[in-house]
Amino acid sequence: MEEGKRQRQVAGALQEELNDIFRRLNLSMIDGGMVSIASVKVTPDLLEARIYVSLFQVKDPKAVMKTIEARAWEIKKELADRVKHQLRRIPVLHFYLDDTLDYVFKMEEIFKQIKQDKPPGEGN
Repeated sequence: MEEGKRQRQVAGALQEELNDIFRRLNLSMIDGGMVSIASVKVTPDLLEARIYVSLFQVKDPKAVMKTIEARAWEIKKELADRVKHQLRRIPVLHFYLDDTLDYVFKMEEIFKQIKQDKPPGEGN
């Protein structure tokens, strides 16, 4: 089922606010790496938000996710203060690790390896 206009609006607003909240609560730099909100998906009833967290050069992603989960109440409270005039109910926040960057880097490495293994005289 396709995402509705209101879902996209709410998801965009939540993503913008959450990125700002992460910076304000010093969650954007953890364990020597960067943490950001890659995307937000909201259920059609606007009561749940799936927040996909992107990690860059973080040594222990599981520990970072535990830190975020431990501070979820604080994050939700801050979010509620910011969007209380836009939403009747603040959605339940679920945090997920967005491993898209890892996948991209892994695919690039595979392509480099394939290119190196190709015998001379075979195409580019």
